[in-house]
Amino acid sequence: MINYRLVRMHFLNHRVKILIIMGVLILIVLSVYGMMSLESYYRNITLAQMPISILLVLVNSVVFVYMYMMVLRGGFSKMDKKNINAKDVNVNFDDVIGLDDAKMESKEVVDLIKDHTRIKQIGGKIIRGILMLGPPGCGKTYLAKAIATEARLPFLSMAASEFNEVFVGVGASRVRSLFKKARAMADGFGGCVIFIDELDALGSRRTFNQFGSGESNTTQNQLLVEMDGLTGKAANVIMIGATNANEDLLDPALLRPGRFDRKIYITKPGLENREAIFEFYLKKVKHDGSVDVKRLARKAVDKTPADIENIIKESALIATRRGMGVVTSKELSEAIERIDLGTKNRITMNVREREMTAYHETGHLLATFLLHPRNDVFKASIIPRKSSLGVVHPTPVEEWHSYDRESLLADIKVCVAGYCGEKAKYKTSTSGVSSDFKKAMGLAHYMVWQCGMGASGLVGDYTVIPKEQLSNEMINQLNNDTRDVIDTCVKEVDALLKDDNAIFERFAHELLTQQELDYDQIEAIFAEYGKANPRKFGTSAEEKKEEAGSPPATPEQN
Repeated sequence: MINYRLVRMHFLNHRVKILIIMGVLILIVLSVYGMMSLESYYRNITLAQMPISILLVLVNSVVFVYMYMMVLRGGFSKMDKKNINAKDVNVNFDDVIGLDDAKMESKEVVDLIKDHTRIKQIGGKIIRGILMLGPPGCGKTYLAKAIATEARLPFLSMAASEFNEVFVGVGASRVRSLFKKARAMADGFGGCVIFIDELDALGSRRTFNQFGSGESNTTQNQLLVEMDGLTGKAANVIMIGATNANEDLLDPALLRPGRFDRKIYITKPGLENREAIFEFYLKKVKHDGSVDVKRLARKAVDKTPADIENIIKESALIATRRGMGVVTSKELSEAIERIDLGTKNRITMNVREREMTAYHETGHLLATFLLHPRNDVFKASIIPRKSSLGVVHPTPVEEWHSYDRESLLADIKVCVAGYCGEKAKYKTSTSGVSSDFKKAMGLAHYMVWQCGMGASGLVGDYTVIPKEQLSNEMINQLNNDTRDVIDTCVKEVDALLKDDNAIFERFAHELLTQQELDYDQIEAIFAEYGKANPRKFGTSAEEKKEEAGSPPATPEQN
């Protein structure tokens, strides 16, 4: 039985080609008929001239197309509307690992897409747009493919940057072309999914000035019109947009009801989800059966699914370079270290510079271990990595989603501890403290100006008030509070290094001798001096060692 809807859809998609072919056939028939009516002499002349005439026509056509594309359309590049059938995408919700909350929201969206007929019967409206928000590498594109697969709809995929052009009107034309094709496919298959990645490249807030609205505004305006369905009959076309940017950066017109009706917030996976992701990717490589997935998940705090996949791939490369047949826990730990800290740079340092680096990192080490309520020390090193001469890498004991005053002050103490370590030993400091000071000052400013954590008790976010509207007395008070935070932290760290000078000298000596210290070595040295880990609230030492791993916290680098 002929499916007239599919026939009509194919005709609408290819009507230009069909009309051209029909026209060519008619011209051929007329030419043959005309040639038959000519005398043999004139027929032979015409046939002899025909190859040259065809060649000239082809040359003229090529020149015309070249000039048109290069001058009027900005080149031969065209918008790549990737038409993908749902069966070819073949990503089911069962394949989406570690995004339980987002997957639940997506399943509800699929149910609404499938039941759009019933929704119309009760007076509701089908979903027009879905906006996926979250950090990069968390699976937004993967989840969009799963929605298309589960809904069994055609899937058009493209990047928002493909709409952007220098020439006015090209972007809007591409938007019209995209929706025209989507409506034709929706007419044939009952619906169509359009996925636009990095939506912020197209949907950022519009600007208006005396020079006109600009090409980006024109393109976005066309997108808004198409999403409203004003350019043709209503069709079951669902738009899925993905962005890493904050939704406040997007134009409010895009976010209003009737356009992007549903927002799906995709966050970094928690502990249980990280375990599932590690198990999923470890199945793709040969690994030792003793690999502890739970321990890996605790090491990978704040890691995205893409980060975890990268860890597994890097560990496989390390194992291959060593001629091993399987990946072990050692390769996985080294992969985490290599990704977070970078590769080792065997540069030559003179004795003085190397010693100052050791005391600088020792200051960071002591402040982190003894003063920070949330972080342990994963590794301390004076081997140059990236652009730093040394590093102390902390690891969170558990996941946190907010900061209290004590943790912010501890971060500042850790930052200034490198400076205090240099001053305590050499009565001078190096340029290596500049990045530490930058972070410390930023945190102190944030505490006082935005969080009301200054000593004077001024409460409020004073950054939202233009500075010209603040009195000089108020600004001076806030600046004094900021300076007091830094000064207090420096004094506390100076006192710590003075009171524990023996430990301070011991760690500096160990770094100069061994170059690197891991968690077990660090804790053992503190235990020699009777210093227990202040974060061990009844937890066994062995469990704490298992929990120590690669952190998301910023390394304190020299």
